[in-house]
Amino acid sequence: MAEIAAGAVPSPNIWNSPQVYEIENRAVDPDGTLESAMWALRPWAGATVLDLGCGTGFHLPRFAREAARVIGVEPHSALAAAARRRVRDLPNVAVRVGAAQSLPLPDASVDVVHARWAYFFGPGCEPGLAELSRVVRRGGAIFIIDNDATRSTFGRWFRRGLPSYDPAAVERFWSRQGFAREPLMIRWSFADRADLAAVLRIEFPAELAAEFLREHEGCEVDYAVNLWWRYA
Repeated sequence: MAEIAAGAVPSPNIWNSPQVYEIENRAVDPDGTLESAMWALRPWAGATVLDLGCGTGFHLPRFAREAARVIGVEPHSALAAAARRRVRDLPNVAVRVGAAQSLPLPDASVDVVHARWAYFFGPGCEPGLAELSRVVRRGGAIFIIDNDATRSTFGRWFRRGLPSYDPAAVERFWSRQGFAREPLMIRWSFADRADLAAVLRIEFPAELAAEFLREHEGCEVDYAVNLWWRYA
């Protein structure tokens, strides 16, 4: 059994199916839209980057190309171990086990925070945001990438899979926390339909996943996201 950091909220897709989630990571945003948008707001060249909820470390090598130092924090010890294996040849990257509300980092030690699909619901993550305020230096930036459930094919699927989700309430939450919103359109691009089917099955109940696969042709899915960002 993997050790889980105290207070962590389960993430069934990657916790239960890390190999399939790797396929999803490779499919997401092949055009680099998210990275370009973040870089335009706060470049990380020579900076210290925190990848919060880094999972198996998919994004760590990319940040390490420009950043002076990259720290991945992940609450699931087995995923953190996989992330360490991924970056074992990168001397400027470290991976630590920890939860968002109790980061294993000193005060004012980070310049850029990247949290991708780690804060779906807004309300309830205030302790984690307080920790980010503690560890981010003045002049730094916090980037939180979240689904935009109001548009796109994936947004429609997300609402059908979670009809209680209230996008307006989530937007109000982030605005009250001082975050600005940049709506972006990205895409999933899979090598084949089998990969799309596998990812749908870890993201949605089986019946819905099968229905979405039947109604959607091809191997690409338009996907709306919100980039929430705030300067320290």
